Amino acid sequence: MRLVKDMSVLITGGGSGIGLGAAELFGNRGAFVTIAGRREEPLVVAAERIGTRCNAVTGDVTVAEDRQRMVEAAVQHGGGLDALLSLAGNMYVGAIGDIEEERLLELFHSNVVAGMMLAQCAKDHLAKSKGCIVFAGSVHTRRAFPGASGYAATKGAIEALTGVLAAELGREGIRVNCVRPGGVHTEILVRSGMAKDAEESRARVEGLASAHVLGRIGTTEEIAEALEYLVCAEWTTGEVLTVDGGLSLGVTKG
Repeated sequence: MRLVKDMSVLITGGGSGIGLGAAELFGNRGAFVTIAGRREEPLVVAAERIGTRCNAVTGDVTVAEDRQRMVEAAVQHGGGLDALLSLAGNMYVGAIGDIEEERLLELFHSNVVAGMMLAQCAKDHLAKSKGCIVFAGSVHTRRAFPGASGYAATKGAIEALTGVLAAELGREGIRVNCVRPGGVHTEILVRSGMAKDAEESRARVEGLASAHVLGRIGTTEEIAEALEYLVCAEWTTGEVLTVDGGLSLGVTKG
């Protein structure tokens, strides 16, 4: 099993949530981390906190030129590229009768198409290092939450994509996996409009604690540990790793 020390790792969505948790863990383990996202300020703050091994790149994963810049920045910062953690994404919720086609297409662009095209940009570099790609799935594919059909559909696509790319890229020595988190507090509910601020967002996620068999929601650090395993496990590919505290089991803790 490889160690992340001295690996070059590109993390999209690295300014907050699970992406930030991964950046902090990989940085603390001695990796050369490049974090990317649309908002400059949280990226700069995160990079300063993590230290000189962390580099920040502002950009939008739905824009081709920005994706190329992210990959090039990671290659330059780390002397190559060992891992792509494609964690950037958005959420759009609404009953099927209220969904707007344009917003649904935007969601698929950010959550599915952008990750596929980023993998295309990174492929040749990852082939040289015998590296890996890790996508972000969701427990929404295992447990149905009414009103989340669009989001769940994008995550279902990502999980299917994981297997196809693992089969396709394995001949080049590239592993492709996916982590499927349960309830973890991040900024996605605020960005989606489901919560007006971080306090309301946390309360909504904490409200799911009893639906987890272990009786609590998860932390970004715990998801980052799963990401580290998938990056380092040299004989694991095509895997969707569930890290959800038992949420997908469908049992309410009494």
